[in-house]
Amino acid sequence: MSMPERLLDWRSQRRNLLWAALLVLVVSMLLTLVWLAGRFEVEKLQLQTDRDASDAVSDLRNGLTRNLRALETIIPIGMTSAQWSAQAERLLRDRREWLRIEWRDSQLKLLAGANNPSRPALLTPLGPDHLLPEINLACTQARRAGTASYSPSNYIVSDQGAGVEVVELCLPWSLDGEIRGYLIASYSLSDVLTGMVSTNLYRSQQVSFVEPDGTRLAMVGQIREGKRSFNSQQMLSLPGASLMVRIDSRRMGPDLFPNLLTAAVAALSLALVTVLALLGRDTRRRQKAEHELAEALAFRKAMEDSLVTGLRARDLEGRITYVNPAFCEMVGWPAEALLGQTTPPPYWPPERVTEYGHRQALRLASNAILREGIESVFMRQNGERFPVLIFEAPLIDAQGQQTGWMSAILDISEQRRIEEVSRASQERLQATARLASVGEMASLLSHELNQPLVAISSYATGSHNLLRQFDQVNSLTLREQLSDAVQRIAQQAERAGQVIKSVHDFVRRRAPSREPVSPRDLVDSVLPLVRLQARKLMIDLSLHLPDDLPKIWCDRAMVEQVILNLARNGMQAMGEAGDRQRQRRELSISLGRIQSEGSPACLRVEVADLGGGIDPEVEINLYTPFFTTKEEGMGLGLSLCRTVVEQHGGQLSHRPNQPNGTVFSFTLPYRNGTNDTED
Repeated sequence: MSMPERLLDWRSQRRNLLWAALLVLVVSMLLTLVWLAGRFEVEKLQLQTDRDASDAVSDLRNGLTRNLRALETIIPIGMTSAQWSAQAERLLRDRREWLRIEWRDSQLKLLAGANNPSRPALLTPLGPDHLLPEINLACTQARRAGTASYSPSNYIVSDQGAGVEVVELCLPWSLDGEIRGYLIASYSLSDVLTGMVSTNLYRSQQVSFVEPDGTRLAMVGQIREGKRSFNSQQMLSLPGASLMVRIDSRRMGPDLFPNLLTAAVAALSLALVTVLALLGRDTRRRQKAEHELAEALAFRKAMEDSLVTGLRARDLEGRITYVNPAFCEMVGWPAEALLGQTTPPPYWPPERVTEYGHRQALRLASNAILREGIESVFMRQNGERFPVLIFEAPLIDAQGQQTGWMSAILDISEQRRIEEVSRASQERLQATARLASVGEMASLLSHELNQPLVAISSYATGSHNLLRQFDQVNSLTLREQLSDAVQRIAQQAERAGQVIKSVHDFVRRRAPSREPVSPRDLVDSVLPLVRLQARKLMIDLSLHLPDDLPKIWCDRAMVEQVILNLARNGMQAMGEAGDRQRQRRELSISLGRIQSEGSPACLRVEVADLGGGIDPEVEINLYTPFFTTKEEGMGLGLSLCRTVVEQHGGQLSHRPNQPNGTVFSFTLPYRNGTNDTED
């Protein structure tokens, strides 16, 4: 046989083998399709049976829930036994699954009962003291849980010799938080299936309650003829008990072969015609995908090379597997000198090798993402140190496995330089601002020292008048009055000094001098000045000062000044004494303690007047410095009050008073959210 003949014979044999392989493939595919179709049909029928079982359980659960709600409507609160029995009988006429309803007291003694009028009296009371063990068990569980509970099923034999499988429902009812009795309903399991399960479910299949070992407790429906049997069981979980619901059915076997064979032949014929076109298209798609992949790789490489952010990849052992040009330029080392490097890499400063090694070991043992970034210091090839910010995350491959760590490194040298320049500028600006506030503090001192100086002048004038009366008045009484006046002058002078010290602390921007102070003492310190102005303006003063309020940690002089300013503003708002005939004039000062959810306890101080209120145009600029509606005012009072209150961690607010006027209030939190004071 010549060479061409042998070549032709080899090609013919190869073609025959290919066709034989194709035939085997087609036959195998057809058989597989037929088997899969039959399997699919069987699984579909089983799935339908499982769905029917789930629907039956759902119907039973809904029906039992409805019955429980109906039973709750006849709770015997305020009922006599006759009234309750009438309602129970009316309820039983609509529910065939209930055999009997009983009313028992808290000791499970029978008080009243009713049998289903449409059923024989299968359950008859055996006496007022008789109690079935199942009822006792269900009521015990209901008392512990505080809700209705079911008992396990039990078989009860009737007087006629037949029997019924029964489940007991015990519903406790309470009054004033104490259990006063129980309502007990006896279910017939067979009637539960008949009345609660949809007739479509047991029309051609059997629905039953079964024991865990398969023993049927009750059933409904008939199984139709069929070659294949299907069953499904699902648990009906009830409070205190559980019932197994089972569905049994038979179905005819599927006759799928002829239809599937025809469809398979047609599909194969179409597949053979289009296989070459599909192969050609797949080839073109593969070439296109390879081209796009190459372009994507080139684009990613160009993007990584153009980044100013350094990129570094390490494997799970800490070896460097990738660096981009930006990172190489950042540290001054070429990529060839960095790839494959382990701990320590050449860009670690020698003095920090131990620290960085320990930190790297901790990072390699964790897979958390550093979203906040880590500040560190790297070393260039020339030995220069520079700060960097490192963001690191796990490196995940296409299979979802971690292969290492990917880091993004930012050189923050320029940022740190800008921050230092900004910090220096800010310090100079603050110094300038403190110098510029000297004029403002001069006005503030004038405003704040006015009241203590007026009080000192008033007490001094009173002392001078007493000295002129020295010969006309009992010397002992006069001496006591002079001593009290001198003491008041000393107190006001000390208060003026405290005001100067507090303002001085404000200018110096350091913490004010704070001490534990009783809230009542704060009001008592400024009360003489308030009473003096109130008598001058013929204003009634109302005080609400509880004695049981804990001390607060505050700058006493500044808080007293806040109370005094608010009281003076309230009295001035009520006008001069000539307006007394127009309205009731009363200034109210009250203290109290408030506690809101999620917030620390606070002291609340309220100053309420009966003036004309605040106009909307004035309210907008009420707390603006140097804004005032008074001819002699400087407009610093309320601005200072708000500043002092906020420095203490509180809030200053206002609201309209009823029937007229305004209420100013501020809060001062207790130290650390408690009445933490030093005795």
